[in-house]
Amino acid sequence: MSLATVNVNGIRAAVRRGMPAWLEQRRPDVLALQEVRADDATLTGLLEEALGGGWHVAHVEPTDAGSKGRAGVAVATRLPAGEARTALHDRFDGAGRWVELDVEVPSSPGGVVTVVSVYVHSGEAGTPKQDDKMAFLDAVGARMTALHAAAADGGPQAVVCGDLNIAHTELDIRNWKGNLTKAGFLPEERAHLDGWAAQGWVDVARRLAGPVDGPYSWWSWRGQAFDRDTGWRIDAQWATPGLADVATSCEVDRAATYAERFSDHAPVVAVYGG
Repeated sequence: MSLATVNVNGIRAAVRRGMPAWLEQRRPDVLALQEVRADDATLTGLLEEALGGGWHVAHVEPTDAGSKGRAGVAVATRLPAGEARTALHDRFDGAGRWVELDVEVPSSPGGVVTVVSVYVHSGEAGTPKQDDKMAFLDAVGARMTALHAAAADGGPQAVVCGDLNIAHTELDIRNWKGNLTKAGFLPEERAHLDGWAAQGWVDVARRLAGPVDGPYSWWSWRGQAFDRDTGWRIDAQWATPGLADVATSCEVDRAATYAERFSDHAPVVAVYGG
């Protein structure tokens, strides 16, 4: 199973900037998207135009006032798919930040993988926005505990992928010293990812890349951040141990030039099994 995750920063804009060419080249079996900012018909139409029909799409559009126009997450696949779930916590109903889809993957342990697309709040230190982010991370952690327990008990393996808006360690952000007190690199945010790892979840890209800087997945549109590779590794795939153990590659599809970017995020593509 090849699984790609990318924050498209608006699917319509990404299409205009060249996303279909990347889709045609990569042809992932499963695609997790964040910041879709579109309806079901628009999203499905893009996939069908780029790669043909037969897609199963689990897509959650935001309905609350604070998230409209900014969020929306989806998991799409042409593999056989089962149940889709969106419930995380009552506080975040309508936020458009969490969706999971059970995908049939015969080569995976157990034959089913629960694929999650998540879009964590960006936050802002010392404001209610940060309070929302931390509460969301609490809810995510509770659900990940349940998913991990199910996998350990012989249920579906799982992978939580998306835009976490957190750089985990100093290796995951170029200018870490200048961001120690800013959202995205706060100790209390990073502690959540420490907890995932302690529970047994595996950051697939970091396991395969080893202790190297990056590879980054987000660069500001402004200035020379992209050309100088002044980036953040905030897009990730965290897998349960049984699935992580069969991961053979995990790559960041960084555009060749600034002009060829279709989002301020680059896709993160992993292959499991095979």
